[in-house]
Amino acid sequence: MSISLKNNYKRAAAAVFALLITGCSTTVKDDLVSLPPMDGENSFKRLSSIPAPVAPVTVGVYSFDDQTGQFKTTTAQQTLSRAVTQGATSVLIKALHDAGNRSWFKVVERSRINNLLKERQIIREMYQRHQNRTPTQEELPPVLFAGILFEGGIIGYDSSTKTGGIGARYLGIGGSTKYKEDTVTIYIRAVSVTTGEVLMSVVNRNQIASVAYQADAFRFVSYKNLLEAEAGYTRNEPGLLALEHAIEGGVYSLIMEGMTLGLWGLEDKELQQKYLASYSKEKAERDAL
Repeated sequence: MSISLKNNYKRAAAAVFALLITGCSTTVKDDLVSLPPMDGENSFKRLSSIPAPVAPVTVGVYSFDDQTGQFKTTTAQQTLSRAVTQGATSVLIKALHDAGNRSWFKVVERSRINNLLKERQIIREMYQRHQNRTPTQEELPPVLFAGILFEGGIIGYDSSTKTGGIGARYLGIGGSTKYKEDTVTIYIRAVSVTTGEVLMSVVNRNQIASVAYQADAFRFVSYKNLLEAEAGYTRNEPGLLALEHAIEGGVYSLIMEGMTLGLWGLEDKELQQKYLASYSKEKAERDAL
């Protein structure tokens, strides 16, 4: 085989190689980013941009745990790593603070309340020992009580809810793309502290996407010369990021449901009706899916 023919073959192989990878990645990427608005990357922006309510609501979160009990899937040996984060309580508290840029909820410490009470007891003992008196209400005000408790947790982690791929091969040169989606589902309910009534509850979910791109070439370029090459990479969406989106969407839904029930509301009632109309439309679209 002449040198010029070899060079032409290499150029053709490189062009087909690049074309296959580009085509596969574009097709799958466009499919993966078509997520519902409630579960996508706009969840934080939408939650933080809600106008301030008439008055902030004092709420408490004792725990928001992983209730699935699932471990990470692996093709090798058994693993003891959990499929989802065990710090979902912290994620929920952050989402409550993000609502309306800290204007919607006053979150009181409940998940580590024993630590808080111990510190307050130390303060009382120090006043008693050094000044022989108990601290005044100004020096040690009472702990805020929550009017509403947010309960719930991660109730579902479903692996491979969506799988697929695309590939092609021509003259020993090929490329393929494979993708997989897992789904994490969260449940949040609002409970009245005074009556114990469950005022409302919401379920929200988000997808965790994994995409693998691969290309390879396998061909004899001459009588005894075999060309073999392959390349590829994988993109995995962080599970924590998907959980954050799901919880932020759940808090947004709780705020909208509370408006519907008259538990709280915006000062601008006309603007509130616009928010509720938009939320009802999106809810109907998600239910249809």
